[in-house]
Amino acid sequence: MKILITGGAGFIGSHVVRLFVEKYPHYDIYNLDALTYAGNLENLKDIEDRSNYTFIKADITNETTMMSLFEQYQFDRVIHLAAESHVDRSINDPLAFVKTNVLGTVNLLNAAKSAWNDDFQNKLFYHVSTDEVYGALGETGLFQETTAYDPNSPYSASKASSDHFVRAYGETYGLPYVITNCSNNYGQHQFPEKLIPLFINNIINNEPLPVYGDGHYTRDWLYVKDHAAAIDLVFHKGKLKETYNIGGFNEWKNIDLVKLLCQQMDRKLGRPSGTSETLISFVKDRPGHDLRYAIDASKINKELGWRPSVTFEEGLNITIDWYLDNADWLDHVTSGAYRDYYLKQYKR
Repeated sequence: MKILITGGAGFIGSHVVRLFVEKYPHYDIYNLDALTYAGNLENLKDIEDRSNYTFIKADITNETTMMSLFEQYQFDRVIHLAAESHVDRSINDPLAFVKTNVLGTVNLLNAAKSAWNDDFQNKLFYHVSTDEVYGALGETGLFQETTAYDPNSPYSASKASSDHFVRAYGETYGLPYVITNCSNNYGQHQFPEKLIPLFINNIINNEPLPVYGDGHYTRDWLYVKDHAAAIDLVFHKGKLKETYNIGGFNEWKNIDLVKLLCQQMDRKLGRPSGTSETLISFVKDRPGHDLRYAIDASKINKELGWRPSVTFEEGLNITIDWYLDNADWLDHVTSGAYRDYYLKQYKR
């Protein structure tokens, strides 16, 4: 089986690529990534020489390139993770999110449809999306697979649109697909613009911890390796034309999460308890900030037997240890030096 994984040098994508390369040596895994700011091939140094792994530097927004790659490699299945994913960036540049998340997805759908030529046996287009397409929740309730879409940011609107296109290609052309919508991911190799790695880095360097508004925004947190395991399950056992919500059963208010992170960091860095909390700084809220997200993951639990393997406290502890043990990786990312890795390894 030839599997194309888009965005495979990114945070979630690199964990999925590694899992599939190591667990399925009889699969040929093709990692396609444009290596924009969050794509980092250093994430995959440990598996880059495997015989069943191939890296392809390409941009999904280029229709001609996507068509030629599908024709050249004859991919059997796609796991589509490539996306612009940072809400703050989407507020500043919505069009970039339309290009990558909407146009890029449609380019992949067209390339798959053309290459597969209506012969969809053993084919699959697996689209990875977000819980943010559902909008915001009040103090109660959970997002279910049947929850109506109500996106509130340019990022979530672009992801909602891409979800709709995938379903439309399934209904119009018979393209076999599955969709998963996940909650906030955290873990190793996450680019430090997201809350947890950003705050870990800032605490290490005694820099402010900027918390939006009053810090009472609530999110469900999913350990990235648990997400990769769920993707593996849905890829192999999920029902076609179905959606599965993947959540961590870990709801936390931002301020409570930050205080827990500060406590663990103080202990690990040998600092007096409460030291890192003095770095917390409340900043002006961002526009259209959703109050609460919470996933009902009972469907994937009941149908496929998936559930998180760690609590948030356990996962956060593992995550902090990884960043502290991999200071070189963090230095390369924050300095921009990680961008040189592709030139060193693939342009020899």
